[in-house]
Amino acid sequence: QVQLVESGGGLVQPGGSLRLSCAASGSIYSINAMGWYRQAPGKEREFVASITRGDSTNYADSAKGRFTISRDNAKSTVYLQMNSLKAEDTAAYYCKMNVFTRGTYTIKDYWGKGTLVTVSS
Repeated sequence: QVQLVESGGGLVQPGGSLRLSCAASGSIYSINAMGWYRQAPGKEREFVASITRGDSTNYADSAKGRFTISRDNAKSTVYLQMNSLKAEDTAAYYCKMNVFTRGTYTIKDYWGKGTLVTVSS
């Protein structure tokens, strides 16, 4: 099995910054795409950013120019640097990884349990 654990959420003032991390552990052979999603209260979960194994990135329009996704393959970790935060960025942030698992040699998407980001003065 594979577990993903997010960290780095918290309360920040508008205009501030946060860096989220998501570390994977377990029966990992390799990790393909990694990504971040978020879900605000009363809304659907939405895509924020993704990064391929080759470091190609993709961002939601709301994240472009403010957020930066990166990864450390040696640590099985994905990061989301969030700058110029706005109240509308308030949400639970979830990471997702497409993992090739040892033993079963299957490819499957795994999700973390989320970390809460609150942007408020």
